[in-house]
Amino acid sequence: EVLLRMHSVGICGSDVHYWQHGRIGDFVVKDPMVLGHEASGTVVKVGSGVTHLKPGDRVAIEPGVPREMDEFCKTGRYNLSPTIFFCATPPDDGNLCRYYKHSASYCYKLPDNVTFEEGALIEPLSVGIHACKRAGVTLGSKVFVSGSGPIGLVNVLVAKMMGAAAVVITDLSASRLQKAKEVGADFTIQVKNETPQEVASKVESLLGCMPEITVECTGVQACIQAGIYATRSGGTLVLVGLGPEMVTVPIVNAAVREVDIRGIFRYCNTWPVAIALLASKRINVKPLVTHRFPLEKALEAFETTKRGEGVKVMLKCDPSDHSP
Repeated sequence: EVLLRMHSVGICGSDVHYWQHGRIGDFVVKDPMVLGHEASGTVVKVGSGVTHLKPGDRVAIEPGVPREMDEFCKTGRYNLSPTIFFCATPPDDGNLCRYYKHSASYCYKLPDNVTFEEGALIEPLSVGIHACKRAGVTLGSKVFVSGSGPIGLVNVLVAKMMGAAAVVITDLSASRLQKAKEVGADFTIQVKNETPQEVASKVESLLGCMPEITVECTGVQACIQAGIYATRSGGTLVLVGLGPEMVTVPIVNAAVREVDIRGIFRYCNTWPVAIALLASKRINVKPLVTHRFPLEKALEAFETTKRGEGVKVMLKCDPSDHSP
């Protein structure tokens, strides 16, 4: 293990949800819990067996650590391990604090040209990398991203990076769609009260064809329905956003058109990829951060996130650091 002095921690919708509702599905907050799982920091101390890190190293933290070498770990899909430790998923504490201890294998050294803030953004970026891989985004893909929150935006970034020829994105908010344009979306659709079929036909008319790939980042029933209707026959719909446990969808429409519906659970094996992309400047996550607060103002930061202002709110845990 390593002891870290924390630096930057992003606030996620799940953090806000636990704070407001005390549960997400079967994960119930029963005792006080530290939030935060999008994080970077500096190594202060290393355990006796740690060789790849030393005090002073700047690292990005992968929050999910398998507790045992089970079948899922053996096949490289350790995110599916049922006993995995995960920061800020009850009962496991997160890393929104000054000092934090974590498994050394899940701390990744940041190159000098990658900032702490970018290091903290690797966590949401990883969701995009994992989702676009599961979706099979490739050279020339036409992609529909549903929802323009932080996760919709990282999917736009990654889809373009992986060779998508055109990406169309939907949201209720004009300002969020503006941000999507900034990070590389080709087309935006501000949804008002269209039916799912109407949304699907708008997607088709903007792209000039139905997209082979849809990445659904809201979890809203109507959006999942639109995702099925929009996806080209033989294409893939990846469900990233999580909403109610039971959702009514036109499953027969998907079945008879051979639309593959895939889920994702967090990510695996994405930190080295993300660090390589950030270090080579192939991907720019900096525009995602719109607000910064010191740790003392955590409540204000959470309330800003809850109101849906900005995109990514970042907390600064190191009082001695005055970088932007």
